[in-house]
Amino acid sequence: MADESRMTERPKETGHGPFPSGSGEAAGSREAVRRGVSRGKAGRKGRESMASGTGPAGAPADRKEYTKEASMPDTEKKTGAKSHKRPAGKKAGIAAACIAAAVLAGGGGAYAYMAQQYREAFFPNTSINGLDASGKTMDEVKSMIASEIEGYTLTIETGDGRTEQITGSEIGLRPEFDDSLDWILQTQNPYAWLDYQLNPASYSIDAMVVYDEEALDKRIASLSCMDPSQMRPAVDASISEYTPGQGYRIIPEEPGTEIDGAAFKEALEEAVRGLKSRLSLSEAGVYREAAVRRDSPELSERLEALNRYAKMEINYQFGSRTETLGGDRIHEWLTTDEAGNLAVNEEMAAAYVAELAAEYNTSNKAKTIRTSSGAELTVKGGTYGWRINQAEETKQLIADILSGESQTREPVYGQRAASRDGNDYGNTYVEINLTAQHLYMYKDGKLLVESDFVSGNLARGWGTPAGAYPLTYKQRNAVLKGENYRTPVDYWMPFNGGIGMHDAKWRGAFGGSIYRTNGSHGCINLPHSVAKTIYENIQAGMPVICYNLSGTERAGSTPAPAVPAPPAETQPAAPEQPPVTETQPSAPAETPAQPAGPGSETPTPGETAPAETQPAPTEAPAPAPPEAGQSETPAEGGPAGPGSDPGNTGGGPGA
Repeated sequence: MADESRMTERPKETGHGPFPSGSGEAAGSREAVRRGVSRGKAGRKGRESMASGTGPAGAPADRKEYTKEASMPDTEKKTGAKSHKRPAGKKAGIAAACIAAAVLAGGGGAYAYMAQQYREAFFPNTSINGLDASGKTMDEVKSMIASEIEGYTLTIETGDGRTEQITGSEIGLRPEFDDSLDWILQTQNPYAWLDYQLNPASYSIDAMVVYDEEALDKRIASLSCMDPSQMRPAVDASISEYTPGQGYRIIPEEPGTEIDGAAFKEALEEAVRGLKSRLSLSEAGVYREAAVRRDSPELSERLEALNRYAKMEINYQFGSRTETLGGDRIHEWLTTDEAGNLAVNEEMAAAYVAELAAEYNTSNKAKTIRTSSGAELTVKGGTYGWRINQAEETKQLIADILSGESQTREPVYGQRAASRDGNDYGNTYVEINLTAQHLYMYKDGKLLVESDFVSGNLARGWGTPAGAYPLTYKQRNAVLKGENYRTPVDYWMPFNGGIGMHDAKWRGAFGGSIYRTNGSHGCINLPHSVAKTIYENIQAGMPVICYNLSGTERAGSTPAPAVPAPPAETQPAAPEQPPVTETQPSAPAETPAQPAGPGSETPTPGETAPAETQPAPTEAPAPAPPEAGQSETPAEGGPAGPGSDPGNTGGGPGA
């Protein structure tokens, strides 16, 4: 019984194989059979092999030797038969035990009788090239194979539901047998038949089916599924368009009908050798697949990033109002750079910021003010108000989007104002009625100081322009310089280019109609004490609102109050500041003795005004540098001076 067990496992034999293992000539001959090439040359090689003693007498000279896998017994290496019998294990042991039990029980004669039938027939559960050879003789198996080849048709099923057929006659299909079937029978141990009841065996023998390879190639080329015009490339998986409220999703790849020629021929040859009746191209995997599949990590990463950007929000706060930028707008700006990374279209982001500026900027826009006289007035012109720094805000917006984190913030401002709700100038401001030549300063809604003043000379075209402006800065002990004069002032507060408020100690009166013929270059000349009070309570960026209001004219002027002498040695004398230089062309000098025009007021006797020059209408001089500890410049991020807004520059400083 031990010997029978070894025979069941097909121990190495040396006398039954048609070729010795390792015969190179036999291997080349058998490969020729598989490829369907001419048999003549291979046959000669086979005969030479037999003549040299490398192959057994009677073995087909041109039969290709099969390559056995590592687990294949050496006896299988000597033939073209590939065995797929499952290895004996527990079931084999059970079978042996059953055999022993049968013999001991006196049934040995019946078992031996059954064994004799398998000397000329194949064991039960034996298949050869997919055909059931159980209990059949070698001639019966050959006849069965030949009948399968005769009238053979292979139906090819394409991925789009079409079918085509290749017949055996079109490719010269015919049977050709070597000694592989004989080898299978010779290696059977008849007394091991019961083992095969439990462990089926399967053999694959290529040499039994041959075809004309050239004819097969021509038939393949004639198939409509191989026509390039009929092929449809596979479509890569991709990311969908944005869906409002949902974001993005992955669109799965779409299979195509573009065939890999080499893979198709290999699958076709395998089907023919196995005499298969159908070949599904989809199941055979001969179609070229999409390069990007739905489970691509890169695609998933991109989807995650897109949805993160598209689902975020930027909430802009404008006082009590909120402007929300969400995915429905952001997704339109998402692009891919040259490296395949997500980016934000800068032009689109800038266009959105420009929309915000058009809606929420108040600089250069008219203001409505209830004047101190009780009248409600719309003041046009001037640069005071909120102004978004569009270039910086665009950069910040793009950075926020690429961070993928939602934000709630104010925009980046180039100029700020006092209030976002109601009027933008708040309740602390300087109100200048140019018609009445009267000024008011309010602090936290309460009147702090009021006074007459003298504004720009109308007769010479130097009238002070109306509008709302932010105070540019303030400076102590400035020198106002023009052609033919240098005028020192104690308090200098510019708000519209070179136009500002300052003390005018040389004037003996303020208000009335002095300004019509004996006014300044455009500045607001103030009594010394009023200039001091305003200086001590105003900061850079605070609004200065100038307007004309018909019906508020005043006939008389107010005498200038006495200017108190500074206390002796109470503080170190401040060094003189560099003069505030005027660059405008000069005009005829104004003198106190100039005759007054119609409706004008003669200057108070004893008043001596410094010579003045006309300010340039389009160019503002640079402000004088502030003295350390005595001046104030706009804080970083605070309102910009008028000179920062093109088209709104005023005249230079004038006395």
